[in-house]
Amino acid sequence: MLPKWLPSVFVALALISPLQATAQERRLPQSQGELQLSYAPIVREVAPAVVNVYATTLTRQNISPFANDPFFNRFFGRNNPFQSRPRESQSLGSGVIVDSSGVILTNSHVVSGATDIRIALTDGREYNVDLVLDDEKTDLAVLKIRDPDRQFPALSFGDSDRLEVGDLVLAIGNPFGVGQTVTSGIVSALARTGVETSDYGFFIQTDAAINPGNSGGALVDMQGRLVGVNSAIFTRSGGSLGIGFAIPANMAKVVANAGLNGGEIIRPWFGVALQDINTDIADSLGLEAPHGALIAEVAKESPAEAAGLKSGDVIIAIDGLEVADSRAFNFRLATKQVGGTAEVTFIRQGQPQTVAVALKAYADGAPGQQVQISGNTRFAGVIAQQLTPNLAQEYGMSFEAEGIVITDVAPNSPADAMGLRKGDVILSLNGEEMKDLDRFGKLASSRQRGWQIVLQRGNQVIRSFVSG
Repeated sequence: MLPKWLPSVFVALALISPLQATAQERRLPQSQGELQLSYAPIVREVAPAVVNVYATTLTRQNISPFANDPFFNRFFGRNNPFQSRPRESQSLGSGVIVDSSGVILTNSHVVSGATDIRIALTDGREYNVDLVLDDEKTDLAVLKIRDPDRQFPALSFGDSDRLEVGDLVLAIGNPFGVGQTVTSGIVSALARTGVETSDYGFFIQTDAAINPGNSGGALVDMQGRLVGVNSAIFTRSGGSLGIGFAIPANMAKVVANAGLNGGEIIRPWFGVALQDINTDIADSLGLEAPHGALIAEVAKESPAEAAGLKSGDVIIAIDGLEVADSRAFNFRLATKQVGGTAEVTFIRQGQPQTVAVALKAYADGAPGQQVQISGNTRFAGVIAQQLTPNLAQEYGMSFEAEGIVITDVAPNSPADAMGLRKGDVILSLNGEEMKDLDRFGKLASSRQRGWQIVLQRGNQVIRSFVSG
């Protein structure tokens, strides 16, 4: 975690691509001749698999200071002449071909919300692509070349868990839109957290120069294997200061495989709420250092409960890989495939123990039932689900929480204008307790003179009255 006092701006960008090769022994250069060796053979092999990504999105531009004025909106309705107008904007990033059929991995923030996406190869040829998978949780997306006319050069994935601080890496992308560029550096740190707001922030840090436009490009090792997808830089000026961050290849591989196999990610459900360990907690538990993830709550009938894990246990490793904090645990678990087991090492009453935990999807991976509200109602634009332990964990609530959770609110919809937000939990409507999704759907879709709403937002319970 970077110091809080350090002034910073994290600029989204990225990198990705790998190639299979035999492992080589790490060693220092043995002669002046070795110091003069070139990276050119590696670059020639991997560069053709790195592409430029052009994404077009529609944004709204205010044409008057009266655009969002409630009086004018009420008077003119949807025909308000002062409202904002749509405008096309373009973003530029990079991507990596990970399958010869034309499957490309890039960053979610490069293509999210795009109405049109194109890629360009190093030889200048351009192709339209389809967005197969957009995973905001990891800031990764999978693209597929539309009507491919050939087999494409592709990179294979390396094992990012085998990286060590000091390993040489190359970053390949399209910084500032100047064209494909290669920079070199070392892995300067591993397992960096707190860099971005993604659910699985667990980054490789490198001093290879990375700049805006590198997002989705490739971070490769000296065998030409993809070891990371660059996602952000630390900067005060908007340019590279030698601190770049990449999403590890082991996470990128999970997203790429999901894109290749239908475009849906099903992650294991563990069923614990975790807390980071500070010095005081470490002292109270008799730990030598503030490392590990403390189990604060265990969901009933979860894989963790079945394995015998309890509140107060401190998880320190999964399958022999260290767990330094709760984010590290989430990352390690998310890289596992559903099916089989994971060996979880934990400390209970000062003694280390290991148990096998089944890697299962929540509710057997079935998509949760949801309701979408439309029509002439103040709740139009809402998508909601009944709160489950899995959703409760996603929104930072107790496993025992009940209610109807808002999972999406359409922009500029009546529900948006009413102030509803994603993650709000509707506890009651017009005095009726909301625990059943079908009942919520029927009531929210009806016309009422007014709405008495009780909802939970984070740790706050909000009561309000809204006219019908």
